Amino acid sequence: MIAESAPSDAPASLLEVEDLVVHYPVKMPFLQSLVFRDKPVVHAVDGVSFVLQPGEILGLVGESGCGKTTVGRTVLRLTEPTSGHIRFEGVDITTLKEKQIRPLRTKIQIIFQDPHASLNPAMSIGRAIGHPLEVHGISDDPQEIREAVLAIMREVGLTPAELLYHQYPGDLSGGQKQRAVIARAMILRPRLLVADEPVAMLDMSIRAKVLELMLDLKARHNLTYLFITHDLATAKFVCDRIAIMYLGRIVEIGSAKEIYADPKHPYTRALLAAIPVPDPTKRGPKVLPRGEVPDAIRPPAGCRFHPRCRSVLATCGWEGRDFVEFLEERWLDEKIAQAEANLGPIDEWAYQGLEARRAAPQNVAGIAETIRRILENGLPAFAAAVSSIGVEEGEIVVRFRTADDLRPKLVEGRTVECLLY
Repeated sequence: MIAESAPSDAPASLLEVEDLVVHYPVKMPFLQSLVFRDKPVVHAVDGVSFVLQPGEILGLVGESGCGKTTVGRTVLRLTEPTSGHIRFEGVDITTLKEKQIRPLRTKIQIIFQDPHASLNPAMSIGRAIGHPLEVHGISDDPQEIREAVLAIMREVGLTPAELLYHQYPGDLSGGQKQRAVIARAMILRPRLLVADEPVAMLDMSIRAKVLELMLDLKARHNLTYLFITHDLATAKFVCDRIAIMYLGRIVEIGSAKEIYADPKHPYTRALLAAIPVPDPTKRGPKVLPRGEVPDAIRPPAGCRFHPRCRSVLATCGWEGRDFVEFLEERWLDEKIAQAEANLGPIDEWAYQGLEARRAAPQNVAGIAETIRRILENGLPAFAAAVSSIGVEEGEIVVRFRTADDLRPKLVEGRTVECLLY
């Protein structure tokens, strides 16, 4: 769990998320569900903690599928948490019923990623923007609602407001639709806005204008943003602090300036190295992660980034399945597969926890030597993680050492979840 503590003279936090967990059950056939004692779940969010101060913009950054949108939706209680705590203005809203949380919804609003999908095509723009005032019982006077809608439309740049008021979403451009979505959220005068990829669906030509609008609204109304994005360049332009997410965990969190100047976590370094640089003379080497993002149903043990990490250690959490997947990757090359044919077909290998095993053939000593050789030639840290290779009950067993305890650490002004420190 990455936890942050505010200085004693800091203002009271607006939002506190503590050890937030969100797991989604996996649907499976009835007969198959009877076989599994432990029901499989998707580990969308797995122990996320952060603090958001009034007037701050915290960027939640990561690649698709890392869980950042789930965090945003859970903060608003649009998604139910599996465990953990969410405190808004000091009130724990984690288990509040809908009737109890409804009054707070005027203070916490969301800007969805896709403005085309978040606007009702059968509802005029003026009606859509003013609808929250009716839903939350703020006003039922049509003239009062119209005046409030026209005022917020002008404020967000939806002009001429009187003309666009009667238009439908299909009549507006993408940028105008996103401004309408922002106006709909702002008409309730919230304190916290969860902005979920607010410019991802927009053309490059109008992204900067929408971001400038959001910063202008923040300054004018003292807004606080939880800004969700996969774009580190956008986060650098907008955010005060940045939290880097990977496979349901926050791996690094700190001020945007410090993280961009000197990233500490290997995943953060890889993300920053992937940002295009327009000047060819200033481009550095791109050290990209190996392989694909692991399955969120069965996340890696220890550090979740370790199977792809270029700075991996022997203590990062290697398992039996890492060994089998390593063999599968190597044997995509026919020459390598032939050279290592004495290890047997992949489907003969089974794994569970720290062990990988298969039926022991006659030449056990040769197989053990082959395993050590390919591990040392492939990944030295992987080879060092092997605690033993031997024969047990007629099977050759490759056993890995237990991972070191992975805890967040304060490293030069930011919190990092990595065994390198």
